[in-house]
Amino acid sequence: MGVSALCLGLALALSLLDVDMIVGLVESANRLEKSVGLPSSDAGFMATQSSVCTLQGGAHTPAFSEDGDYLIGGVYSIHHNMHKLDNNYNTAPQTLSCIGSVDPRGLRLTRAMIFAIEEINNSTELLPGVKLGYQIHDSCASVPVAMHAAIQLLNGNDSVFNSGDNCSHSGVVMAVVGEFGSTASMSISRVTGPFNIPLVSPYSTCACLSDKKQYPNFFRTIPSDQFQADALAKLVKHFGWTWIGAVRSDSDYGNNGMAAFLDVALREGICVEYSEAFYRTNPRSKIKRVADIIRRSTSKVVVAFTAIGDMKILLEELAQEPPPPRQWVGSEAWITEPQLLSYTFCAGAIGVAIQQSVMPGFRDFLLDLSPSEVRGSSVLTEFWEDAFNCSLTESNRTSKRMCNGQEDLTTLQSPYTDTSQLRISNMMYKAVYAIAHAIHNALFQKVNFTLLQTQRLESKEVFTELKQVNFSQNGYHVSFDANGDPVAFYELVNWQKNERGAIEPVTVGFYDASLPEGQKFRINRKITWVEGGTQVPVSVCSESCPPGTRKVLQKGKPICCYDCIPCPEGEISNMTDSPDCFPCPREFWPNAKRDACFPKPVEFLSFDEVLSIILATVSISGACLAIITAVIFFHHRTTPIVRANNSELSFLLLFSLTLCFLCSLTFIGAPSEWSCMLRHTAFGITFVLCISCVLGKTIVVLMAFKATLPGSNTMKWFGPVQQRMTVVSFTFIQVIICIIWLVVSPPFPVKNLTTYKEKIILECALGSAVGFWAVLGYIGLLAVFCFVLAVLARKLPDNFNEAKMITFSMLIFCAVWITFIPAYVSSPGKFTVAVEIFAILASSFGLILCIFAPKCFIILIQPEKNTKKYLMNKN
Repeated sequence: MGVSALCLGLALALSLLDVDMIVGLVESANRLEKSVGLPSSDAGFMATQSSVCTLQGGAHTPAFSEDGDYLIGGVYSIHHNMHKLDNNYNTAPQTLSCIGSVDPRGLRLTRAMIFAIEEINNSTELLPGVKLGYQIHDSCASVPVAMHAAIQLLNGNDSVFNSGDNCSHSGVVMAVVGEFGSTASMSISRVTGPFNIPLVSPYSTCACLSDKKQYPNFFRTIPSDQFQADALAKLVKHFGWTWIGAVRSDSDYGNNGMAAFLDVALREGICVEYSEAFYRTNPRSKIKRVADIIRRSTSKVVVAFTAIGDMKILLEELAQEPPPPRQWVGSEAWITEPQLLSYTFCAGAIGVAIQQSVMPGFRDFLLDLSPSEVRGSSVLTEFWEDAFNCSLTESNRTSKRMCNGQEDLTTLQSPYTDTSQLRISNMMYKAVYAIAHAIHNALFQKVNFTLLQTQRLESKEVFTELKQVNFSQNGYHVSFDANGDPVAFYELVNWQKNERGAIEPVTVGFYDASLPEGQKFRINRKITWVEGGTQVPVSVCSESCPPGTRKVLQKGKPICCYDCIPCPEGEISNMTDSPDCFPCPREFWPNAKRDACFPKPVEFLSFDEVLSIILATVSISGACLAIITAVIFFHHRTTPIVRANNSELSFLLLFSLTLCFLCSLTFIGAPSEWSCMLRHTAFGITFVLCISCVLGKTIVVLMAFKATLPGSNTMKWFGPVQQRMTVVSFTFIQVIICIIWLVVSPPFPVKNLTTYKEKIILECALGSAVGFWAVLGYIGLLAVFCFVLAVLARKLPDNFNEAKMITFSMLIFCAVWITFIPAYVSSPGKFTVAVEIFAILASSFGLILCIFAPKCFIILIQPEKNTKKYLMNKN
């Protein structure tokens, strides 16, 4: 410990040394002491070459101090500037000192610490019979001064060293409260950490201080910036701001806080147009550059993770040329700062703030300053003289009037007396109470609660107990997690204009990290936006892509900058800002907006369509025509023209034509298993029956004229029986083909999803294409054969010759079915069926008109020609 004291003395003298260097010196000294095995007295002798230990540098006088059984140290800024020294390295460095005026806010926080200690000393429940003292040092908002003060708290007063002959004694400080800035707290923690002296900060928020490997003795009553970053990111996400700008203090607070925010923001899908760091001591050109970036930016939201001083410098620069309306989102460091509320272009700012609190009796304590108490403290004297612009001591170096004792703090408009927004003051209050509870728990036994008056406490015992404190003070819970952090609770604060037109921070909601996910963030009051608007500002790089489109990132830009591309055919997106379109199920199709899938319309040749009605009418008309023709023939069955044209085959032909006309009706309507099998087989069989009858009539004509030749008995071999057998045989072959087709692979209904993408064609699949084309081929074969025979018989005498009409009918029949093939193959959907019906009807009408129309004309219009004499005499 003696060599350690030597190092601390050197560090006190060279207070501008780097923090890591000082800790390194301490650790090196400890290793040296252990390696050489020196006793403490020998180490002290090496340090001073004397049996008496003395400080090797000048000691700072505490800004406020009070003796007690146990001391609590305080290191934080009451002044904001340090006197700069030019060391020439020829003489010992001068003592570091503060310059400038007293910060009323810093003084109020100091008085909050004193208020808490005095309240504890007057308590009969917490530390009864024990008096807490304090030593509060002004750090001048400077890391070197804070280091100097921390080392002095470790060493104790100079009188301690002169009281004995060894250097093993350290200061009696049980814990240290401070600092406000995260960087200074990191430095103090590195100094006090090796000695197990806890450091409790009411205002250092850097998430890096939660690292227990680097800062094992650090605690805080203010939430970590990790929680603040999470709250700010969720706040930005809640209002749909995906395109933001970011500015930060170029310090541990700003850099670490913004890094944590950007990490959470990236996970939330928030893009950052720019991220700029600056510090209040930067050249004006640097501050102006940051201000110009804010003015020129396309993002309308600016997230500022800055300290108060830095934010004030930036806003002063922006005030010279106010930017376009910007929605400011602030960190807890500046969002409630009264001196920034005068910048009206920031009206509507929103951010997170430390919970506003109530400290009973604190305002009375602040105002209860007696003249003697003020004169007894250089800090209070300086504050008093600045506040009332008078002097408490006579001096020729000032032109101020003498204070007359009529000065009244209750009339003073100052941050010192403003207790309307007690936030950080309560953090200081809770820090002191946390240390007091730790000392209390260390002093009192857990079993019988007997005060241990015979044993002095060590700081490491307080350090151990501080990890486990768990209490409530004035309704505010205090405890620390494994990282020394409290439960995070923030208020959401909005800058709103009051009735007088002045801007004031108004609490509009809260963020509670202890609640389940989804319930942490809540807004319970109306928010006023930038320029007093009531609508949430929009800050996006690209407008949201509506349903029916997808996002395509713009090359070289963040993910929030994209183009909206319509979904391709057959695909939809049913949500805003969809990254992809997805195809509809096979039997569904997108609507016109391509934001929903609907069942595809099922299409078939239904009876209620105009085309179907026309075809059905023609079909029935054809059947009626065939029946009427049969009736006419039956009525005139004894006439020569009917008898001369083989009436039996004519009636059979008319019957088959009637079936041909009617079978076309089976092609209309929704296909089913039975209708699919019926339509093709009925068509095939009836047409073969029809062609067989025509073929029979053609053969009869040929045989009849051959029979007129001398010595010919041809008709004996092709009489009525043979004619019937011919028709039956040809038809039976088609029946066999159809049966085989139906047994092996019959036609069946199918949903055609390939012909049209946007609709379903309900049709009959052929089953076996071979069977289908075999049916058609057989019909075609008979038709060609009949056509050839009809051509051979066309030059026979006209009296008994209907071969010419058969030739024309077969010519029409073949022409129809030859053109049917390409039309059938190329026609889409229901028109395939329509083509097939048309072919059936056309060929059927060709047969009935060519064969029977001339005969009916003679029978009905020219009955004089329907005589045997006329037929026999006609050449």
